[in-house]
Amino acid sequence: MAEAGVLRPDARVELLDGEIIDMSPVGSFHGGVTNYLNEIFTAASKRRWVTAVQNPVRLDDHSEPQPDLVLLKPSPDFYRRQHPQPADVYLLIEVSDSSLTTDREAKLPAYGRAGIAEVWIVNLIDQAVEVYRKPHFTGYGSKTILRAATKRHRKLSRTSPWMLPSC
Repeated sequence: MAEAGVLRPDARVELLDGEIIDMSPVGSFHGGVTNYLNEIFTAASKRRWVTAVQNPVRLDDHSEPQPDLVLLKPSPDFYRRQHPQPADVYLLIEVSDSSLTTDREAKLPAYGRAGIAEVWIVNLIDQAVEVYRKPHFTGYGSKTILRAATKRHRKLSRTSPWMLPSC
């Protein structure tokens, strides 16, 4: 659409359910958390998956969101010919602060409808990770909230992605 002059080439937008949605600007904390997750998952991959940062995922003809981080099945061309589709996704991560409502209420149901097996929302506001599994038409059948250890809660919550190839 930028090539046709409908959108500015530098417009930060994504397509969701046929609507063009303005994307929130990426603040330094949001960007730093995304960089940190990218570093961790890339180092752990050992070429078993491709780590994509803020690149489109084609859910269907009407939705092509740009999640913060996606762990993808390896592709010989690194997805140069076409954007990854739901079957290519091991794990999709949204880092959320000002975008939390949109990520939960608009994007999460779209990911579920498309069959994305696992979505993590890294909730910067509440300092938690929301883990969604068991996709279905209206969203996800399983939700787990993980929190960092505090003085009150000494044990750190942990998880690992379900779909990743084993180490």
